[in-house]
Formats: sequence, C-alpha cells, structure tokens
Amino acid sequence: MSTTVEVMADAFKEAGTPFLVGHPGGESVELMEAARQRDMRFILMKQETAGAMLAATWGEITGSPGVCLSTRGPGAANMVNGAAHAFLDRAPLILLTDRYSQPAHEVGLRQRIDQLAVYAPLVKWGTTVDARTIRQQLRRAMRTATAPAPGPVQFDIPQSETTKEAAPLLAEPPLMPNLLYPEPDAAALKPIIDRVRNARKPIILAGLGVLWDRASSELVALAEQLGAPVLVTSKCKGAIPEDHPLRAGCIIGGLIERKLVSEADLIITVGLDGVELQPKAWPYTTPLVALSSTPSLDALVPAEIEAIGDLKILLRKITDLCSGGSNWGERAASVFRQDVIDALNTPSKGLSPQRAMEVARAILPRETIATCDAGASRLLVVQKWQSYGPREFLTSNGLGSMGYAVPGALAARLAHPNRPVVAFTGDGGFLMAVAELQTAVRENLPIIIVVLDDQQIGLIRVKQEIKGLPLHGVGIGGCDWEKLAQGFGADGVTVDTENGLQDALGAALKTGRTTVIGVRIDGSGYVDQFNALREL
Repeated sequence: MSTTVEVMADAFKEAGTPFLVGHPGGESVELMEAARQRDMRFILMKQETAGAMLAATWGEITGSPGVCLSTRGPGAANMVNGAAHAFLDRAPLILLTDRYSQPAHEVGLRQRIDQLAVYAPLVKWGTTVDARTIRQQLRRAMRTATAPAPGPVQFDIPQSETTKEAAPLLAEPPLMPNLLYPEPDAAALKPIIDRVRNARKPIILAGLGVLWDRASSELVALAEQLGAPVLVTSKCKGAIPEDHPLRAGCIIGGLIERKLVSEADLIITVGLDGVELQPKAWPYTTPLVALSSTPSLDALVPAEIEAIGDLKILLRKITDLCSGGSNWGERAASVFRQDVIDALNTPSKGLSPQRAMEVARAILPRETIATCDAGASRLLVVQKWQSYGPREFLTSNGLGSMGYAVPGALAARLAHPNRPVVAFTGDGGFLMAVAELQTAVRENLPIIIVVLDDQQIGLIRVKQEIKGLPLHGVGIGGCDWEKLAQGFGADGVTVDTENGLQDALGAALKTGRTTVIGVRIDGSGYVDQFNALREL
C-alpha cells in the first residue's frame, strides 16, 4: 500500500504537473522524496510568494494545478501573497503548508499559527491532510481548484500523517472529473440570438472565461461573423490575435474606451469576470447580454440575460445561428487603436517607456511569451506589447501584485521550453523578486528580464503629482544592473537608447542565457498618459 505522500505525489503527476516548487520545511522532506522517486522535479525558490506565483502561472497556462509548498509558520505566512494572486487572478493552485503533528500543534506555541484560518479568505477550500481520507481530499481539491472560476486550495500537512498508509477508497472516482456539456438547443438560446440579430453595432468585451474554456478561436469566429470590434481584459490579451483587424485593444476602465463602447447598440460580454474590472460603477446604459461558464454573483456587469455553459460550445452555436452584422467593427477598432497611440505619444527627453516597448516588440520573435509586473510601466506594456495567442501575455491583474513578472516568466519557461520568454518589470517590482534571478540560472530556465528603470516607484509618483503633492518616499536609483546580474551568474547590461536596447535584446536571444537589461527610461510622460487613458 502507498503512504500519504506517495498518493499525493502520484495525484499531482497524474493531474499534469511534473514538479513541486517552493521553499521546504522539515515536514516536507517525505513528500519531496516521494516526488523524486517519481521523476518529479523540485524547484527551490528563494521566497515563498514567488514560488506560489510560479505554480499559479503554470496552472493558468496549462490548466493543471500548480503545486507549491512551504514550511509551517513563517513560510506559510510568507506564501500568503501568492495565494491571494491565485485567488484573485483565477489560477488553479494547490498550496501545501507544513504543520506540527497534532499533539505538538495543540500544546506548542513556537511557529504555530492557525494556517487554515489565515488562508481561509484566500482559497476556495482548505483542509488538514488525514491518511484515512487523503484520496478523497485530493479528488475534491483537484475539482475545486480547476472548476470555474479556478483558484487555490490549501492542504495543511501534519508531520504525523506523511508516512502513514493511505486508506483505499472502495469506489474510487477518477482524479479529474469527466464532464460532458451537451450542445444547447436553438430554442433555448432564442432570447440572446434575437438580440444579437437585431443589433447593428454589437461590441464584444472578452475576459478570463474565454481562456478557461479554451474558446479563443470561437471568440474570433463570432467577432468575424458579427463584424464586431473586440476589447479584452489585460489577462485576455492574445485571445484574439493583436494584429487582427477587429482587435480594438484592452479594457482598462478608463475614459478612452467609453467613446467606442458607447457607439455600440449591444454589448456582448464573453467570459468577463468582475475581478478584471476597475472598482467603479458600470458606466454604460447600452443593452448587454453575457455569455459565461459560471453565473455572475457580484452583479457588477448589468446583463439583461446571461447564458451559462461551456463557452467553446456556446460561442460556436451562437455563431452558427447569427447572420452577419453591419461590419462596423474594423473601422471602429482602427480608430480606437489610433486614439490609444495618440494618447501615449507624449514628448520625452530620453528613451520613453512606450518607445522601449515598440523596440522590444520589433526585435523579439512573434512567438515570445511576455510577463508583466504591476506599476506605472504596466499601462504602457499592456497597450504597446502585442500578443498573438492565448496565454502569451501573463500578468497579475486581479491582485495587481508587484514582484510577479520574474516568477511568472519562470513558469512560462517551464511550460514553453522552446519559446523566448521576456519579463517586463519596473525597478521596484524586480527588486521584490531579485533572488529568483538565481533560480533562473541554477534551474536552467533562461529568461530575458527588461527592467524599465525610472529610479522610483513610478505609479506612486504619478499619484503624488496628480494630487499636487511633492515627491516623497518613492526614490530608488543607484542599481548597477550589470553587476547585479553577474553576481547571480546571469548576463547584464544597462542601456538608455533605442539602438542599445535593440542590441541587448538581440544578444540575449543569441546567447540563450538569463539576461537582465536595465533600460534607463524617461517616465515624465506618465501623468499625461494616465490622464488620457485612465482615471486615477
């Protein structure tokens, strides 16, 4: 018979995740050994939050829950931000936290916190491992983590349970459910079909649910059938290729997109999750129908009708049943894209962040996977970097956490070992995850890190300036990116011109080594750009 940790390792591998990631504790070593015996990799992270973000991003890309672990107490507490990222960015993730055996847990105080209570607001389900029920716990965990909306689950693992014999299940269900989604009948969809057919200027707003159901091609087919422009959330970049004539741009909750959306006579949301939107009231009175794989419980988007089902099937059926629209979309999308370009083209005394992004997109191959950190530069990256396929642009949007880009890029490298991976980050965000530069080198996960260096916490500087406050407490500066990278065994270079950035990116592609490119930028245009694109 198998032990508890052997059953767990088997389940993780069967679910499609051939590695564990994190910073272990003493209670983790039996699980790590069980994984090693099954040829599962262990990726030692230097910081628990980064480990959880890596594992969550693997879950986003592959659909298989990533698995991260920490020691009890400080390790579990330090991993919380990674759990919050998975929860608010809808990523399937399994969090493993070490715990004392029950007698010690009941009477001990040192390094003991109520870990289930700490994680409870941030996970879809949490449980304490028990050898008698572990097989059932694993099945519930896999279903819970991957069911729409995906998210994290937590296992508290007492030392006393790890090597116990795992009790069998008399009737053992499959680890992952085998779900069938019958095709909807035309009569059932009539209320939505009628509204779509009667619309002369429909617009599509697409979000994360498109990616959960792997329905990107069906989204594009519906847009083409209706001739409708498409706006996507930042997590959904690439769901419609960004060189497609119907691709308008990204939803950022700002003034600039309201003109386009207000011209429509019907809004069709596809897989839109309220967590992807800015925390403000819905600004449109235009009639709206919603297509989703899960009901909207927050009522943030005022849908007249919601059709619930597998989006791949729903979109295909609606496309078949709807006649072509008025083809207003290509021109409307083109005008919107130009409006965004004009808003971003602010004057600059040096290399601007928007121009740096244009250079990067021109040099890096089409198939490049990009990750993006939070901060002032994120607005420029989202608008200027183009992605051409789903899950080719990865960011923390629901949580909006700094320190995401580097661990996210490591996950992309694991999932796509033969494609270039670039992490776009500000100087502040990079310094939050700088220790994982050593992970990239040691684990042979080469990535290109483009540090947009304005020597300050740019977003807070923007808010201070908009509010008429003096700059205070936001300066960074003084980083020698070349020496820092070399200290971790990576390549490094600092540039401040377009030609310098072109050469650095080209060299990084040729060497195939982890490379840090510090790009000295002039962020003086941020305030005007934010004022034009988004309300702050």
